[in-house]
Amino acid sequence: MRELGFRSCQPPPRRWSLTHPGLGEVPDLAGRDFTSDKPGMKLVGDITYIPTGEGWLYLATVIDCCAKEVIGYAMDDHYKTSLITRAIRRAVQNRSLAPGAIFHSDRGVNYMSAEYAAVLKRLDLRRSSGRTGICFDNAMAESFFGALKNERVSRVVYPTRESARQDITHYIELWYNQAVFIQQ
Repeated sequence: MRELGFRSCQPPPRRWSLTHPGLGEVPDLAGRDFTSDKPGMKLVGDITYIPTGEGWLYLATVIDCCAKEVIGYAMDDHYKTSLITRAIRRAVQNRSLAPGAIFHSDRGVNYMSAEYAAVLKRLDLRRSSGRTGICFDNAMAESFFGALKNERVSRVVYPTRESARQDITHYIELWYNQAVFIQQ
């Protein structure tokens, strides 16, 4: 096209800012280092979706970088910010977290919201986020979802969200977290 002097008539893509006014930039405190010497010091989180006969079931997780264990999760038929904040609150209920612990996520709109920032602040957790569109910056969360989908979700057809919820809970509680515990 360039040699013939043609130009694309498609406009360039718009780039949307995912930071909320007044929240400032969110630093990458993890720096792709998903290790921790002590439990409750560094956490990662993300959202994935699972197909069911009723539509998508969304799963938000919180994983401890020391134990490699899913310490909080929530599932629902939406992926609103309340889903991830529910998972974070469950993690805080399930484990003792260090004051100022790092919570690392991607730059999804929910993780950049004022509501999410306020919840982390109330829970005394520090926000951390990787770069936009770079899955390696949240590799531990992505790895868990890969295992979940490869070992379980891709092998089952879920007629309802409730059947998926029960099966995924069973996988996390009685398979994944137990396997992590045995490896330690």
